[in-house]
Amino acid sequence: MMPPEPIAAAAANFPRERRRPVAKEEPEADQPAMPPPVPEAVAIGSLTAGGETNPQSKQAAADLIAANEKRLKALSAGKSEARKAEISTLKNFQQQAQEALASGDAEGAMTLATKAKLLLDDLEK
Repeated sequence: MMPPEPIAAAAANFPRERRRPVAKEEPEADQPAMPPPVPEAVAIGSLTAGGETNPQSKQAAADLIAANEKRLKALSAGKSEARKAEISTLKNFQQQAQEALASGDAEGAMTLATKAKLLLDDLEK
């Protein structure tokens, strides 16, 4: 014998769960008041364009750019032809480094020349 089929009307009589009201938190009087917002310029300090760059950092960037140029010229023609895209990127970094150095951005020139150096290291492997 088969069990009796469930009746949909019986399922409709299940008690529904009631949502509990969410208690709202009120700020306590004991809590300290939030300090007034600080203007952004004061919070981070004054911003400058960099001012005078160190002559030693300029010289180090110029030396690295020159060393990269010397290494680039020393690459064999076979490697130069086979990896044109990487050499193009390397030359672009070198050009941007020269421009940064000429504009007085020794740190930017050093960063770009270092990227070129790392590409050269990879090419020479």
